[in-house]
Amino acid sequence: MPHSSTPLTACTPGVQLVHDLVVHVPAFQGAYEIHVFRQGGILPHVFFWDVVQGTVRSFLAFAEAGESEPDWRRTLDFLEDRCSRGDTAVDEVIVTSFLGDLPSPHEPGHGIVRQLGPVMAARFVRMRPGG
Repeated sequence: MPHSSTPLTACTPGVQLVHDLVVHVPAFQGAYEIHVFRQGGILPHVFFWDVVQGTVRSFLAFAEAGESEPDWRRTLDFLEDRCSRGDTAVDEVIVTSFLGDLPSPHEPGHGIVRQLGPVMAARFVRMRPGG
């Protein structure tokens, strides 16, 4: 769980999403702490740049090493669950700052797009029909 020593930030749906993600995928704790230190609080759209980078790195490591349960699966499962709840503020963060920043077809890691759950896959195709 995010440390209690972090500055208090208004608990908007986006901030709650970040907190819940860090609890669900503890591998993001370090990025979370650095983000809070640098930003003086939680800026969900900014933090999700680190989430995209970490998730894609994990996906690429899985593809190369054949690991059984990498963090990228936990991250995608968590985000799929949150996307399916219908909270527009949460959806905005996930669609804009996660799906929108996934690698393009010519970039390493684009294959992660084929691993998206049905809700996120549909939103991805609407936002980026060309991949």
